[in-house]
Amino acid sequence: MKILVASHTYIVDLNCEKFRTLADLEPDIEVTIVVPKRWRPGGVQNRTIETRFWQEGSFRVVPIANFSQNNQGLLCFGTEIVSLLREFRPDIIQVEQGAKSLAYAELISLNRMLKLEAKNIFFTWWNLPYNLKFPVSLLEAYNLRHTHGSVVGNQDGAEILRQRGYEGMIQVMPQLGVDESLFRPQSQPKLAAQLGIQQNEFVVGFVGRFVEEKGLLTLCDALTKLGETDRPWKWLLLGRGSLKQMVMERAQGAGISDRLIWVESVPHDDVPRYINLMNALVLPSQTAKQFKTLTAVGWKEQFGHVLIEAMACQVPVIGSDSGEIPHVIANTGLVFPEGNSIELRDRLRQLINQPELATELSKQGYKRAINCYTNRALAQQQLNFYRQIISEN
Repeated sequence: MKILVASHTYIVDLNCEKFRTLADLEPDIEVTIVVPKRWRPGGVQNRTIETRFWQEGSFRVVPIANFSQNNQGLLCFGTEIVSLLREFRPDIIQVEQGAKSLAYAELISLNRMLKLEAKNIFFTWWNLPYNLKFPVSLLEAYNLRHTHGSVVGNQDGAEILRQRGYEGMIQVMPQLGVDESLFRPQSQPKLAAQLGIQQNEFVVGFVGRFVEEKGLLTLCDALTKLGETDRPWKWLLLGRGSLKQMVMERAQGAGISDRLIWVESVPHDDVPRYINLMNALVLPSQTAKQFKTLTAVGWKEQFGHVLIEAMACQVPVIGSDSGEIPHVIANTGLVFPEGNSIELRDRLRQLINQPELATELSKQGYKRAINCYTNRALAQQQLNFYRQIISEN
C-alpha cells in the first residue's frame, strides 16, 4: 500500500512518528509525506521554517514549493507535486488541512487528471457548526463529493461533518500520538528539590498557554476556594501567555501566591520531567466565542494532547467537559462542567483526600493511553481505516 499525506503539521520531525511507525507495520507499506517548503507557524515562533527532505526505509518527507506560508486553508503546492504523484502513484491520498482547503481540492483534481485512482481522505479538527458563503461553499461541496473517507480529531467534528451532508466513512482519532518512551512514569527528586516541592505536597499541574480559553482563571478560583485538605499543596504552571499577570494578581489577593511555581516553556523532551512532578494534571478548557477565521467563529477544546501525555506518565487527570476532553478521559479521570470552579475544587479535593482513588485513576489512565493513544496504536487504527476504505469503495 502506497500512502501520500500532505500537511504543514509534519514540518516538525517529531510529529511524523505516527506515519513513520505505520510504514514499519508491514513490509509492503510506503509512506510519503508532503510538507510545504517554507512555513511560518506564527505565535511565539514567528520565524519562517525551511523544511528538508529526509528518509528512513519506506518512509520519507518531501518538501514541495507552496503558496501561502501561514494559512492552513489557503495552502497549496507548486508543480513539483505533479511529478511526485506520477512517480509515487499512491493508493491513498490524505490531506490534513480540513474539509474546505485548497490543498485538498488540488490533490483531488490531480488524482483525477492523472488517473491515479487513489482514495481521497482528509483530516479535520473543526468541531463547531459553521455556515459558508460562495465560493468557499462550492469548494467544500467539491471536496466532500470526491471524498472516500475522513479522519476527524474528535466526536463533535464527526457530527459537524454529518450536518454538512457528508455521508461517507469517518474514523475518529487524534492527529498525533504520544511517545511512550518519552512520556512515562519516572521519579524526579532533584527537579522537585530545585523547584522547592516537598515530598508530602500535592502538586496540581497545568501545562499549556496562559490564555482565557484554557480555563486558567477557573483553575485559579478553584484553588483559592480549596481550603483545608489532608495534604499541603502547590500549583505548578508550565507555559507562557498573556494571562500570567492576572493569575499572579488573583493568587496574591487570595493569599496563595507562595504556592505557585512558574516555569516558562521548556523543550518538548523536558516536559515529561515536569509532568512527573504532578499529583494531578488539570485541563480546565472553556468554550470561547471571540475567535474568528475566514469561514467560522468560536473555539472549544479539540482534543487536549497534554491529557494523554499525563496519562502516559501515570498522572491522574481532571478535565472540563469542553469539546473532546470527556471522550479522551472516558472513565479514567475526573470531569467537571466547564467554567465551574466549585465543581473543579471538589474534584481536586477528591484526589487530595482520597489517595487510593488517585492511584486507581493513574493506573486506568496509563492503560488507556498505551492502548489507544501511542503512535503505534494510532498507526494501526489508521492502517485498518485505509484497508476498510480500499475494500468498500
